[in-house]
Amino acid sequence: MNAETAGLVLNLECTLPAPPEGIFRMLTEPSELVKWWGPHGFTIPSAELNLAEGGRYRFRMAPPEGEPFHLSGEFLEIDPPFRLVYTFRWEEPTPDDRDTVVDLSLQTADDGTRLALSQGPFLTEERLELHRGGWTDSLEKLQALAGGRG
Repeated sequence: MNAETAGLVLNLECTLPAPPEGIFRMLTEPSELVKWWGPHGFTIPSAELNLAEGGRYRFRMAPPEGEPFHLSGEFLEIDPPFRLVYTFRWEEPTPDDRDTVVDLSLQTADDGTRLALSQGPFLTEERLELHRGGWTDSLEKLQALAGGRG
């Protein structure tokens, strides 16, 4: 990795209206993931995962129009309900894609759970911004879903 791309890391934070245990389930159970993962308008027709360090996952994402595609990776660290770290790779990547690492940290907050997300490093600013948009939409959907559990 060169110094130019070393800094291309996405960092986002949000507060979710549910306890860490509930949020962790929503992050790791396929039946919950398919309800919120992906940008607005996208669906997840299938989500397979083996929630174990070294275990793998694979999601099929379908855009509102166009062909479905896949993303996959491997779990690097699992510390329920406070931390989840995994690799993220697009299958059939574009030339500007590279494997990144997603680090999700959950902390108890007065009004639920504070989730901090870090992903990177990205090869280009364009790829970082693509993921920023996807994660922002996804976290909005997760926040709405978590709020409906109240």
